[in-house]
Amino acid sequence: MSTDTKNILVEKATTSKIDQIDFDNLKFGSVYTDHMLVCDYKNGVWETPKIVPYQPITLDPSSKIFHYGQSIFEGMKAYKDGNGDIFLFRPLDNHKRFNISAKRMAIPEIPESYFMDGLTTLLELDQEFIPTKKGSSLYIRPFMFASGNGFHASPADEYKFIIACAPSGSYFSGKVKVLIEQTYSRSANGGVGFAKAGGNYAGQFYPTQLAVEKGYDQVIWTDDTEHEYIEEAGAMNIFVRINDTLITAPTSDRILDGITRKSILKLTEDLNIPTEVRKLSVTEVVNAAKDGSLKEMFGAGTAAVISPISGFGYKDTDYVLPELEDSYASKLKNLITDIQYNTSEDKFGWRYKVNK
Repeated sequence: MSTDTKNILVEKATTSKIDQIDFDNLKFGSVYTDHMLVCDYKNGVWETPKIVPYQPITLDPSSKIFHYGQSIFEGMKAYKDGNGDIFLFRPLDNHKRFNISAKRMAIPEIPESYFMDGLTTLLELDQEFIPTKKGSSLYIRPFMFASGNGFHASPADEYKFIIACAPSGSYFSGKVKVLIEQTYSRSANGGVGFAKAGGNYAGQFYPTQLAVEKGYDQVIWTDDTEHEYIEEAGAMNIFVRINDTLITAPTSDRILDGITRKSILKLTEDLNIPTEVRKLSVTEVVNAAKDGSLKEMFGAGTAAVISPISGFGYKDTDYVLPELEDSYASKLKNLITDIQYNTSEDKFGWRYKVNK
C-alpha cells in the first residue's frame, strides 16, 4: 500500500530482512535495509520522491551513466542512543556538499526538503536496522547519476537520486600502513577532486592495488605536479602530528572538504591543540620520521571517522610511527563519536535528531 508522508510516497516492503542480519558481526556496507528512497528528474523538474522496497534498478544500455560517468554520492551515518532516539551528524553539510558535487558534474541540484525529508522518513521506516553497538552504525549512501539515454557526449536530460542504507561495523580494523604515492595522482588543478564523483574513486583503485601488492593498506596521495606535497590518505583527509602540532593540507580543487576534517579542526581549536592548515611536504614528513618528531598520522572521513596510521613507505624505505598512549587520534575520535552516539554534550550543534 502506498501512503503520502511529508509529500513523499511510501510503498512498504511486504517482508523484512531484519531477521537475516547478524548485528554482532556486521561487515561494512554489505547488507541493506528493507527500503530505499528514489526520486527522478525528468522534463526539467524533480518528481515526487518515493520510498520503495529495496530492489535492483533497470536502465537502458544507452543510459549516459555508463558512457560519461555523471555520478556523485555522499557518505553519512545514523546512530541510535540508549533511549532508542535516532541521530545524524551534520547532515545539512552533506546536502550542501552533495549539491556542490552535482553542480561540478553538470547534474541538477536536489532540493534540501527532498534530501532531508526523504532521508528522515526512510530512517523512521527502517529504524530497526540502526545498530546500537558502539562502533556500529547505519551507513547512508545518497547518490545521483545520469539515467537519461543517448550516445552523444553531453549532459543527460534525466537523472535518478537514490538513498540506500546498510547497517555496518567498523570500516577499518586497527591501524593501517600506507605508501606515499610518487607516480599516480588522485586529481589535478581545475579537476573534480573536491567533488564526491564516482570517477575519482575508480581512478584510485589501480594505484591502491599496486600498493596492496607491496604490503600496504592504502596510498597517501601527493600533488599532481611534483609529488612533493601530502594531500589525502586513500579516500580520506589526512592529518600529521609533528611534535605537538597537528597539520593538514588546505582544501582546493584537488582535495575534498571533509566534514570529519572540519569537525576535527573545530575540536582542536576548542582544545587549544596547536593546529596548522598548510602545505606539508613529503620531505618534511620523512625528516620528522627520521629525527623522531613525527608522532602520529591519521586519516579522517565519515566511514572510518579517524583511522590511525602505523607507518608509511617512501622510496623503498619504511618508517614506523611510535605507539602513543594518549594520541590525538584516539582523543579526537572519542570526542566525535560521543557526540554522534549522544553520550556527551554537543556544544557545536552537530547532532541532528530524527523525530520518531
